[in-house]
Amino acid sequence: MGDPRKKRKKYATPRHPWQSQRLEKEKEILYNYSLKNKKEIWRMQAVLTKYQDIAKRLANDNSESGKKEKEQLANKLYKMGLTKANATIDDILSLNVKDILNRRLQSMVCNQKFARTMKQARQFIIHGHILIGDKRIDSPSYIVPLVEEAKISFSERSPLNSNEHPERVVLESKKGVKKAKEDKKEEKPRRERPKRLENEKRKQQ
Repeated sequence: MGDPRKKRKKYATPRHPWQSQRLEKEKEILYNYSLKNKKEIWRMQAVLTKYQDIAKRLANDNSESGKKEKEQLANKLYKMGLTKANATIDDILSLNVKDILNRRLQSMVCNQKFARTMKQARQFIIHGHILIGDKRIDSPSYIVPLVEEAKISFSERSPLNSNEHPERVVLESKKGVKKAKEDKKEEKPRRERPKRLENEKRKQQ
């Protein structure tokens, strides 16, 4: 048996549980990125905070080792797709949680048109339809490095690999569907009133 390690949280909860501005912001992120719960936001925020804390520590460090660490940090964030090449400390500190959420596999699958919605992208990943290179990834929160961005694809064994699969066909817009229904109603012939009802009406008169 290996040495059992104590499980620790990979995120930090907010200091105050009831802040209306933060709650509204988190609610919007949950909806736009189709996340399971707020823990997924906090995990991504923890990753971002870790790199920004390092950047703050290195901001005023002009030593040779400090310059080397800055270069390593900039290269790492560039490889993750979070910053441009040769990013400065200000570029790193200006990052927000949405920047790292856009690098999640779920967001990449949706943005590259492998899925119609974020929710559908999450479903495809969890069910094992998505590959990065030759490796199957079933974690929607996987942060896709820049070099792997072009390697996202459907599994060859997956029925979704066909562009004609019903789940991949682009649906008509809601306005178009609504207009089609209205046109159908107009084309529908009006029902004639039964003669029995007309005779009863005449008797009442």
